[in-house]
Amino acid sequence: MTEIGILSQGRAAVFEEPIGPAGVRVRERPRTEPVAGAVAVAIRAASINHLDLWMAHGAQRVTPPRVIAADGAGVVEASGDPSRRPGEEVVIYPVVCCWECEWCRRGENVRCVRFGVIGEHSDGTACELFHVDARNVFPRPRALSWPEAAAFPLTFLTAWRMLMTRARLQPGEKVLVVGAGGGVAVAAIRIAKHIGARVFATSRSKAKQRRALEIGAEAAFDSTDFSKPVREASGGGVDVVVESVGPATINESMRAVGPGGRVVVCGSTSGVKAEIAMPRLFWGQLDLLGSTMGNASEFAAVLEAMNAGMRPVVDEVHPLEDVQAALTRLDSGEQFGKVVVSVSTEGGTR
Repeated sequence: MTEIGILSQGRAAVFEEPIGPAGVRVRERPRTEPVAGAVAVAIRAASINHLDLWMAHGAQRVTPPRVIAADGAGVVEASGDPSRRPGEEVVIYPVVCCWECEWCRRGENVRCVRFGVIGEHSDGTACELFHVDARNVFPRPRALSWPEAAAFPLTFLTAWRMLMTRARLQPGEKVLVVGAGGGVAVAAIRIAKHIGARVFATSRSKAKQRRALEIGAEAAFDSTDFSKPVREASGGGVDVVVESVGPATINESMRAVGPGGRVVVCGSTSGVKAEIAMPRLFWGQLDLLGSTMGNASEFAAVLEAMNAGMRPVVDEVHPLEDVQAALTRLDSGEQFGKVVVSVSTEGGTR
C-alpha cells in the first residue's frame, strides 16, 4: 500500500516565519476528497505543544509553511476506507509512520523508519479539515468534551509510554514528576494517580505546585535542590522520576530515586548536553531510560483509561483566529495543562 499523505485543508494555522507566535497565521487551503485508505476529519478542536512554539521561534529544522499542532479531535466528514464512516467522532493518533514496514506490522510504530510527529514531520491538525490515514483515527472517549479530546493525545501518549512501558510503573510505587505544569508532566501526574501510584512533583511556580496537589500529587517542591526533601517525603526515595528538563535537573532527579530506581527521560528543555554523576548511576543500580511518543497500542490503552475516568487538564481555549494568543500563552510559561484551539462548533457531518 502506498503511504498516504497527511494534508491540512480549509482555514489553517500556518507557521510562515520563525519570529515567534506572530509568525503563525491563519490561511485558507484548498479542499479535496480523501484518497483511498484516508479519512477527512472535520476538526472541532486542536491543541498546541511546546513543539509548535519551538517551531515558531525557529528552533526546529522545519521549513515553512507548515500547519501546526499534533493533537486534534473531530468528526469524520468523508472516508476513503471502509473501516470509517462519516459522522464518527474521533481523535487523532499523533504519530507519522508508514503502517506497512516490519516494525509497524509488529506494532512498534516508534521504530518505523518514517516515524515522526504530526505537525512537525507533516502538516498538523490546527485546520478545518484534516486528511490522514484511517489507521490514525480512534473513537473519541465518550465522556470528554471536544477541548478535552484534543488536549490529551501527544502528552498522554508520551507519558503513558514513559511510565507504563519504559519504567514499568506498578500500583503503590512512588513517582516524582519534574517540572509540573507542562503537558507531559500533568499527564504523568494523572496517569500515575490513575493506576494507584503515589505522586510527588516539582515546579518553580508556587501556583503550579498548588495545582499539582489539586490533581493528585501528595507533595510538591521547588525545582532546585529538591532531591533531599523528596527523599524525606517519600521515605528513602521514589521508584520512578519523570524527567523532561534535562541538564538543569538530571542529577537531582538521580539523587531523588531510591536504590534500583528508574529515571525516564522524554525531553531536555534546559539544553541538549548534561553531565551526570556516574557513581550514583552504577552504585544506585539505577535505570536511565529514554522514551519518545508511543505506539498505536499504547494510544489505545490511553483511550481505555480515559473511558475509565482519567481526565486531561485544559488550561485555556482560544478560537483558531486567535492562535497567536494561544501560542503566546504557552510562551509565557504560565499555563498548567494544555492550551487548546477551537476550530469549529459545527457538526462536521454531511
